[in-house]
This record gives sequence, C-alpha cells and structure tokens, in this order.
Amino acid sequence: MSKQYKVAVVGATGAVGEVMLSILAERGFPASEVVALASERSAGTQVAFGDDELVVQDLATFDPASIDIALFSAGGAISKEYAPKFAAAGAVVIDNSSTFRYDDDVPLVVSEVNPEAARHRPRGIIANPNCSTMQLMPVLAPIHKAYGIERINVATYQSVSGGGRSALEELGRQTAALLSFQDPAPAKFPVQIAFNLIPHIDEFQPNGYTKEEMKLVWETQKILGDASIQVNPTAVRVPVFFGHSEAVNVETKKKITPDEARALLRTAPGVEVVDEPRPGGYPTPVTHASGKDPVFVGRIREDLSHPRGLNLWVVADNIRKGAALNAVQIAELLVAEGLPAKAARG
Repeated sequence: MSKQYKVAVVGATGAVGEVMLSILAERGFPASEVVALASERSAGTQVAFGDDELVVQDLATFDPASIDIALFSAGGAISKEYAPKFAAAGAVVIDNSSTFRYDDDVPLVVSEVNPEAARHRPRGIIANPNCSTMQLMPVLAPIHKAYGIERINVATYQSVSGGGRSALEELGRQTAALLSFQDPAPAKFPVQIAFNLIPHIDEFQPNGYTKEEMKLVWETQKILGDASIQVNPTAVRVPVFFGHSEAVNVETKKKITPDEARALLRTAPGVEVVDEPRPGGYPTPVTHASGKDPVFVGRIREDLSHPRGLNLWVVADNIRKGAALNAVQIAELLVAEGLPAKAARG
C-alpha cells in the first residue's frame, strides 16, 4: 500500500490557501488527512476540499506532531513564528513567504527547474519563489542551460490578486464606484488601482528599487545557480484580477533565434508556447492563464537593438502556478523521493 501523508495547509482561508486545497484534491495527493489551519478568528469556519468541507482549526493551538508536510501561505510573520515549530516537530515545511528564500540552508525550488534542490533541506524547510520569479524560471532555465543568459530586462504587469483578498476587493469596489460616478477611495493601494497602473509593489529599497523588483534579482540568481546573471526589473501593479504578465528581454552568451527558442520552449516542462503573429495569437491573463497550470509564452522575437537579444511575453496564473501549484508539486517531489510517513499510517 502506498504511503499516505498527513498534510497541513496553513493560511487555508486565504486566496492561495484555498487554491492549495483545491489542487491537492484535483491531483489526488496521497493524503490520509488534510488539516486546514488559520487564525483564531477563522477557526470553526469551513473551507472546500474537493467535494468535502474541512473545519478550519486554530493555528496557535494546533499540535504539529502528527503532520508530515505543511504548506504555508499565511504571510511572512506567521511563517517566521510557526514554520520552525512544524519543522522541529518533524514536518517538511513548504513556505510561500519570502521569510526563508534567501537563506543559504533553505532550498528555493521551482519544480520544473531545480527539483534536485528539494532533497537538501537541513532545516526541514523548502521555500517557494515569488510569483513573478516563478513563472519566469520555466521559460528562462532551458534557454540559460542551452545558450547561457548574461542579462535579463523584465517589466512585470502584476494582477491585484498578488496583494491578497483585500486587493481583489479593492479593485472590484473601485471599478463599481467609478462606473457609478462615485469616489474610488484607495485603501489597500496608495493610489487608485481601477483603470490605472501603479509602478510600485512592496517596500522601496535604499537603491530605489522595490523589494518585489529585488526578489527577481535575488531569486533568479539562486534558482539558476548563477550569480553572474544581471537582472534589471520593474514591477507594475495592473487592474487585472488574476494572472501576471511579463515583458522579458534576455541577452544570451550564444545567439538564439526565435525559431530555436520556440522549439526549445515547446519541450520545456510546464511551458506552453502561444506565438503566432496575428491578432489574438499570444497569451493574455484572461484568455489563457487564469485558472490554468502552464506558464504561457509568446511574442518571441529578436531584439532589434542587440545581436544576441531575444524578446518574450510570459503569462501565468500567479495564484495557481505562481504559488499554490508549485507548492503541491514540491510536496509531490517529497513523495517521489520516498519521504517517510509518520507512524506508518495506512
């Protein structure tokens, strides 16, 4: 009989946590039990798990001793406090926050790119990359492996769902207000997001970049295992509910033609090429990415200004592949490696 694991989803009532639960059910993850955990104020409510409902338990009073795998998506402060407790109790923690991503002894894993890194987890914690980095890696990793990447220029167009449920609600509320000729007072965002673009995500850093932009630098270099790759990022919040988009320009060590890039990316795990030079022959958040697993890439063309430059347009569902799906795929890597289940359940 195959091993069965007791799985905890921390932050089960959040946008990412809810999708984690749905993906665990959809993919038939070998779980003897799935536990939904959240804050005290959510305890006693119910969340969907496949055709069933789970009663949410209070994270603060929960004993993690029986948990084999814990998927965390409840924010950095919760991860910092509780992830080490779950790991100390013997669970493998897969954390969606930025708390541990840059620690040398915590692997930063994209399932299609560096799955081997998940095997080396001395602290019992595996980090999930930021959503904007996540969708970029399955596209750029095969290019880097075959042709070498020297420099990446990337502008992200990130949906409001990356800011959580309150950001989704604000876009909806402001859109309705504007269409009713009312004041779209901002609360979650510093300025109006409806019918607007905001070139500011996360906190500003001393170098003038935001932390969201610097995540693209730090995480790309760590995941691809090459600190020499130069990354020049700009992160923009856009009035889209779900799905991040990225305009990407790469400068390679060896020239790669658009045809070579298409052929290479058609064989890349988790990537779907949608690239025809006609109206609608390219991926968008609404028409392709929302609710879907793959990372979509199109608008593949030569950079007219650089002899070894290539332009790409990369789109993915930031809640699904950008967070929840990769966490579950990492858990599947643990199953494949034969992670022991506690107390030999089953």
